[in-house]
Amino acid sequence: MTAAHPSGPDPYPGMTPVAYYGPPPDAPSPAGFGGAMLIVVSLFQVLQGISAVAQDTVYVTGIDYVYAFDVTTWGWIHIVLGVLALAAGIGVLARQTWAFVTGIVLAGLACLANFAFIPYYPVWSLIIIAFYLLVIWALSTRFSRRAQA
Repeated sequence: MTAAHPSGPDPYPGMTPVAYYGPPPDAPSPAGFGGAMLIVVSLFQVLQGISAVAQDTVYVTGIDYVYAFDVTTWGWIHIVLGVLALAAGIGVLARQTWAFVTGIVLAGLACLANFAFIPYYPVWSLIIIAFYLLVIWALSTRFSRRAQA
């Protein structure tokens, strides 16, 4: 029994070198997570819009403010943004470049729409805004990885 390793470039064939760190190249990326989250949050937004259109008495109309639309109008805004974001989320999971940019833009618009909707349903609007900000971050990581390469 000798302590010397066999000579050659790879002393342990088929083994991963110790110097390799990080996820495998085909591992899911944060952008994939962003696409999945975009689909989930957009479905929440569509459901929020449907409830505003179907029964606008679900939401409390408080004080008048600058962005005062009818609750039914807000419902249609949420439905349209949600359906477009759903399509972009599916495109992100299909790794379409247009979907990443569209997803970021739609998530930003949805944040603004939910910000304006805060007087009607404050806690839910803030939760949806937080999820959309997470989506924007996750989709943006694709562009930062491309810049590093």
